[in-house]
Amino acid sequence: MSKKKIAVLVGSLRKESFNKKVAHQLISLAPDSLELEIVEIGHLQHYNEDFDQNSPSEYVNFREKIKSADGFLFVTPEYNRSIPGVLKNALDIASRPYGQNMWSGKPGAVVSVSISSIGGFGVNHILRQSMVFLNVPMMQQPEAYVGNAYSLFDENGNLLSDDTRNFLKNYIDAYAAWVNKF
Repeated sequence: MSKKKIAVLVGSLRKESFNKKVAHQLISLAPDSLELEIVEIGHLQHYNEDFDQNSPSEYVNFREKIKSADGFLFVTPEYNRSIPGVLKNALDIASRPYGQNMWSGKPGAVVSVSISSIGGFGVNHILRQSMVFLNVPMMQQPEAYVGNAYSLFDENGNLLSDDTRNFLKNYIDAYAAWVNKF
């Protein structure tokens, strides 16, 4: 069985982002059937339809990475009960020009990570709503809301809790099974 190439999109740009730390943990825990790579989105100019006819190289390169992926894993915080602007921008860029949706038909999943105890519940569901329109079948179960993220890692970015590690391992294994269905 060939490895499935999974684009990991992190909705936080902060250098010491808890979301990026969780993404790295998921990558390290992934089964051999998946090849996960973080696809950077912070450098992308704001989407502008004027660029559809003559796209900047950063759009072209990003769209190619999304097109070549077999699936998507979103790891994101919640900003004001919604999607971080940088992640929404990435969704828009790879779904355009009209009729050239690079996301379509590929399996996805979302892990929301927050310093609050709610764990980014709102963003998790709002992102799923956008994915319905972009034709990305999202894994429904298990759901992943990682709360109190400030307490999960040591100063080197290592998980402190075996329970959290086991939860993330179970989640990424479930995602691998989801991807395998496609």
